[in-house]
Amino acid sequence: MTGFYHPEWLILLLALPTLYYWYLRETRRKKQEAMVFSHIGFMKTALAGKTGSHRPRMLLLIALAALGCIIIGLADPHIPLEQAKEGVNVILVMDDSGSMQATDYKPTRLESAKESAGRLIRQLDDKDYAGVITFESGATSAAYLSPDKDRVFTKLKAIEQKSGATAIGDGLALAIDMAESIPNRKKVVILLSDGVNNAGVISPDQATQFAKDKGIQVFTIGLGSDQPVVLGYDWFGNAQYADLDEDALKKIATETGGKYYKSVDDRTLSQIYANLNKEIKREKEETSIKDWFFFIAMILIVVEIALRYGRRRIIQ
Repeated sequence: MTGFYHPEWLILLLALPTLYYWYLRETRRKKQEAMVFSHIGFMKTALAGKTGSHRPRMLLLIALAALGCIIIGLADPHIPLEQAKEGVNVILVMDDSGSMQATDYKPTRLESAKESAGRLIRQLDDKDYAGVITFESGATSAAYLSPDKDRVFTKLKAIEQKSGATAIGDGLALAIDMAESIPNRKKVVILLSDGVNNAGVISPDQATQFAKDKGIQVFTIGLGSDQPVVLGYDWFGNAQYADLDEDALKKIATETGGKYYKSVDDRTLSQIYANLNKEIKREKEETSIKDWFFFIAMILIVVEIALRYGRRRIIQ
């Protein structure tokens, strides 16, 4: 919201109409004195009033406008701008459990997710920080929160396939810790998973509550296919399928003020990540614009001096 950091200076603006009133009164008084002194003086004053009296008044108004700009500048006005000064902490949480080696996404689910997430990192604003968390049976930091998006991108590409279970709660909790490592910034977590939470020490509900307490927005992506995907077979020859817990991911997103997205192939996954940067709302910052008013005041002063002392200066 537009406002002033030092509004007490604005009281001086009341002096401007006072000065203008004083000018009008003094001009009127001098004309009256000239009338009393002599008829000749009165005629000169009257003629002056018809030919050039508007120019001194214009000079006064320019000077008062310059003074008004200086006073407003001293009050230090500010307006909100779209880009937050500190930027946003963006944490990518990547599932690299055994199910992510499925080949319904080419070449695998994990490699497709890494490629799409890399595009998002490249799209982030200059002031944004990025970090990467991976999870399977537990969670670990793949790239620490950093403004060096090229380094984070390199770390993302180096993530290797694991064969463990799926600890969504641990991954989300570690992402929240990483987001909090650099304070006083907006924080967003983007969590991708293709499975059901079946490992770890922190449940998805606990991690969600943790995010809510910290005011961290979580976007979730459910990675799956239109048709069942066979991951392998057990000892008895029964097929093992990739199961996606959409309800859990939707709950995480809803309760933290984020959104849930469903990916069914490489194309939709790429589109989701491509559009996520637009979903990250940058908080407006209050930015001082006092220099604008000082600059306008300087221009008005230069104009006033040019009119008063230039080629067509006013002789008083």
